[in-house]
Amino acid sequence: MTKAPPSFAEALLVWLKIGCLGFGGPAGQIALLHKTIVEENGWVDEARFTHALSFCMLLPGPEAQQLAVWLGWRLHGVRGGLAAGLLFVLPGLAIMLALSALYVAYGRSEWAGPVLLGLKAAVVALVLQALLRIGRRTIRDRAGMTVAVAAFALMSFTLAPFPLLILAAGALGWALGGGAVVEGAPEAAGGRRATLPTVMLWLAIWLAPVTAALAIAPDSVVARMGAIFSGLAVVSFGGAYAALAYLGQAASALGWLTPGQMLDGLGLAETTPGPLVLVFVFVGFVGAYQAASPEWAWVAGLAGGLMAAWATFAPSFLWIFAGGPFVERLRARPRPARALSMVSAAAVGVIAQLAVWFATHLLFRTGATQVWGAMRFTLPDPASLDATALGLTTLALGLTFALRLPVLALVTVLVAAALALRAFGLS
Repeated sequence: MTKAPPSFAEALLVWLKIGCLGFGGPAGQIALLHKTIVEENGWVDEARFTHALSFCMLLPGPEAQQLAVWLGWRLHGVRGGLAAGLLFVLPGLAIMLALSALYVAYGRSEWAGPVLLGLKAAVVALVLQALLRIGRRTIRDRAGMTVAVAAFALMSFTLAPFPLLILAAGALGWALGGGAVVEGAPEAAGGRRATLPTVMLWLAIWLAPVTAALAIAPDSVVARMGAIFSGLAVVSFGGAYAALAYLGQAASALGWLTPGQMLDGLGLAETTPGPLVLVFVFVGFVGAYQAASPEWAWVAGLAGGLMAAWATFAPSFLWIFAGGPFVERLRARPRPARALSMVSAAAVGVIAQLAVWFATHLLFRTGATQVWGAMRFTLPDPASLDATALGLTTLALGLTFALRLPVLALVTVLVAAALALRAFGLS
């Protein structure tokens, strides 16, 4: 049973807290949203949360931010969605802009390595914890388990694209039909007549800065970034890692960043609160900074970072405000409801694959990727095992699952441990 909605002021504090504690990538952030909104406060019930999550999984862009927008919209309408979506992103955005500025100003510090290593070890534990929570909540029958395992195998050992996998899971759920469905769900307020003006309004809001930049300085790096990031926002199914595949090619071809700098940015994004696609802010800042003349470098860097953020996150409000009302209708119909449940199950498998991918790249310095036809897998080199990373990850897992430390305490302990190892020459 859900509780009465909170006041808008009370909800603002909760959204700010979530924005500041949203470590662990989408898996950790979705788990944090569930724990805070469903378990601790009871403002949204389990069924609505799960169906909204499934809906967001079908959209391009950062699904955790989109889920936050939907939850805020559910509680307080458009102003609630705006507050939840903005506060979910702003803390991480501010940190990423600051880190990007430090990166271009001071480069790599000898103490940056252990700090990042400690944070990454904490993230591995948080993602695994979130995976277990989401899996228990989402997978309720053999069909769901089969879809999750198949998704994990396809993402781990083949070149199957994520959008195709999600579509296949949805099609399977549609064919199976049935499933527990909430009766009497309301129709979307205003129907299609209300949807078209919403689409036009938020499309204009999203594209206004991009259009202005293209009109004022069409050949500038910032204008090109606006166009590229806006296009990426439409096709970035599969989360940040899938989007990075597109962005990495574009950034390298255009001379914005080197592959090594892309990896640095991803490492920073992994260790900040907020969506992992905040790495786009790093790309925008560093790319524009390096392309500008020295006297305008800082202005260009800030403009590039903000343009990347706007083009990446503004579309989420369009998708949710236009499509969010129809989530209730999907819940009331057996076939769409079952399709969404299978999409959620597939997402569990994908998150599991990402957890393995991240842990492998943290624990092993090198590995070999084998591609045989449609098959693809990576074998880490056992000789490249990082003993320090293994020790910190083991500590993180123990603190997370045995002692159940809160996120901030876990991060603090892991960073302190990594710095201590460096100070005593043990890493």
